[in-house]
Parts: sequence; C-alpha cells; structure tokens
Amino acid sequence: MSVETTDNRLGKKITTLREAHHLTQQDLADRCQCDISVIEGLEAGNLPTSLAPLIKITRALGVRLGTLMDDDEALGPLYITKDQMEEVTRLKDLETSSDAGDLSYFSLAAGKPSRHMDPFVITVTPSGETTHKLVGHEGEEWLYGMEGEVEIEYGKEVFILHPGESIYYDSIVPHQVRAHDGQTAKFLACVYTPV
Repeated sequence: MSVETTDNRLGKKITTLREAHHLTQQDLADRCQCDISVIEGLEAGNLPTSLAPLIKITRALGVRLGTLMDDDEALGPLYITKDQMEEVTRLKDLETSSDAGDLSYFSLAAGKPSRHMDPFVITVTPSGETTHKLVGHEGEEWLYGMEGEVEIEYGKEVFILHPGESIYYDSIVPHQVRAHDGQTAKFLACVYTPV
C-alpha cells in the first residue's frame, strides 16, 4: 500500500510530468541531484517525502509545488472554514519521516491555480534523533508558531519558535525544522519557490 493514498496521486503526477518532458527516472534524478531510488519510491508511492525533494522535482520539471499537491483547481478565492481547520490533524496531504521527526502537512491552498505561495499547517512530532541533516532549496519560507515549540536550525544558528512568534528566511541556506525539547508542535508555514 502507498504511503500517500491507495491511488498515489502524488506519484502519478510526478510520473505524468516526467514523461511529458520525455525524461527517464534517471534523467529526473540527475536533474534533482538525488539518487534514482528517491524518484522510483515517490512515483511508486512507497516513499514518504519532505518538501526539499519535492521542490527539487518541481524545479527540474518547471512547475509549481502546488501542481504536485493539488487535487482540483478552483477559480476565485479559496476559503478554508474553521471546521476545515479543526480537521487539520486528521488530513494529511503530505507526510514525511526523517531525523527531524514526523511532519504532517495540511495544504491551505490545494486547488488554487497559478499561486506563487504554498501555505501549510504543519504538525511536527519529535523523532528522538540527536543528529540532524540540513537541506537547502531555492525559495523562501515563513513560519508562525501555533502550539508547542519549533526548533529551526538554519546554517550555523538555531532558533526556537514559540506560539505567536515567526521567522522568515531564505531556504537556499541549509536548514531543518523540527520539534523542540521532545514536544509535539504545530506551526503555519508559507513556502515560496520560484519556477
């Protein structure tokens, strides 16, 4: 069974876009500077992912991040109700597990075509790992603490984001966002990636 959904929409979209560009899985892996097993795993729906690999894939394919994550495209404004927000912890458009912990993403803009920002509510559960791998990618990120404390390792600095605080940074600098001090946390993130 796929880690995304049983019908693996994300993997199918990657495959469709890759094939539309007449690229093999190895070609796409080379463009993304990653191992072919990452592309194979994502397309098969057997590999959980994080934003960094998806951003590299979208850059290599010349599409927005939202193109991979959207189910439907709606015209006009996209309105998220309070009831929909309360379901955030149950709805997981994208999950990832790494040394940063388990991150559950809920897209606040899925279905909005031609957007330049991708807002998410992200819940991060600590992993217990003491070593961390930092990853950089093109673009910018803005995070706003909602619950618990979020730790952001950015280059050689570490920031602790408390509820009501925010941080804005260039994501080209290697970074990692994770739970702080063994607690689950929730934050709002807005990611911009140039196409």
